[in-house]
Amino acid sequence: MEMQEVVIKNTTPILRIFDVQKAKEFYVDFLEYTVDWEHRFEKDFPLYIQISKGDCILHLSEHHADSSPGAAIRIELENIKGFQSKLLAKNYKYARPGIEDTPWNLVELTVHDPFNNRLVFYENIALEKKR
Repeated sequence: MEMQEVVIKNTTPILRIFDVQKAKEFYVDFLEYTVDWEHRFEKDFPLYIQISKGDCILHLSEHHADSSPGAAIRIELENIKGFQSKLLAKNYKYARPGIEDTPWNLVELTVHDPFNNRLVFYENIALEKKR
């Protein structure tokens, strides 16, 4: 019997949140993600949310066992300078992200959500120079 190849597809990080209003202010209002769906097992239970922007899907959870605060994720994008300009124009009082050129040919923009999760947005400048 021939074994079929295993194909790994997407990764969906789960980030811990403690306050739904602050999470939505950051992820929806500031970063412009869209809420795809929300789930609670019962009224007044912890909330679990899926948000997305482009091909990036994130899960946000108030459930204590889903994730630890202070996680770090990396999100690839195109036009990081345009993304930074858009974020700075919002005058969000908790983040004024800068851009860093790295020795490994990436341009990075780091923001921390209100729960100390670190999101590193990056663009591969070596790849962009080839285009």
